[in-house]
Amino acid sequence: MSSRRKRREVGPASGAGLVRFFEEVESKVGIKPYTIIWLSIAFATSVIILTYLTPYIIGKP
Repeated sequence: MSSRRKRREVGPASGAGLVRFFEEVESKVGIKPYTIIWLSIAFATSVIILTYLTPYIIGKP
């Protein structure tokens, strides 16, 4: 049975359980990176457009 076990290196960080903690954590949010990029581009574009349109909306050209 011991021949089937994976051999782990024991170092100061892994001995304290710090490395293993981060290996076991899985992401709960399932957003793709491209979605975040497109949302940030859309947000930046809307901010730029609203910056130029705000004086005309308020009435101070």
